[in-house]
Amino acid sequence: QVQLAESVCGLVQAGGSLRLSCAASGGTFSCYTMGWFRQALGKVREFVGSISRSGGITYYGDSVKGRFTISRDNVKDTVFLQMNSLKPEDTAVYYCVASKTTGWGLKKEETYDYWGPGTQVTVSS
Repeated sequence: QVQLAESVCGLVQAGGSLRLSCAASGGTFSCYTMGWFRQALGKVREFVGSISRSGGITYYGDSVKGRFTISRDNVKDTVFLQMNSLKPEDTAVYYCVASKTTGWGLKKEETYDYWGPGTQVTVSS
């Protein structure tokens, strides 16, 4: 059983940057595809991006491509989401996720086995 815990409850101005961290415990971190989803108030949950077990392959949703970067540290069992050029529409609760499935383009919610509790990110205009 893997436990995930996001950190950094962030408030940032439009155009700014923020980095989210997610620490994993209770499993072999390097065996999991890791990812991020987000959900804005009143909207459906949206895929943000994923990273392969080794960290060599990443995949992003269209709305964040070119602005957000996912990375991971398999020694510290942590995954990161670097968010640049933030927009007010990036305001959402961000969830760290882990999947036992390997492959590219894993963007469906049901693919992910473990979810963190979520952390609020607010981008002011």
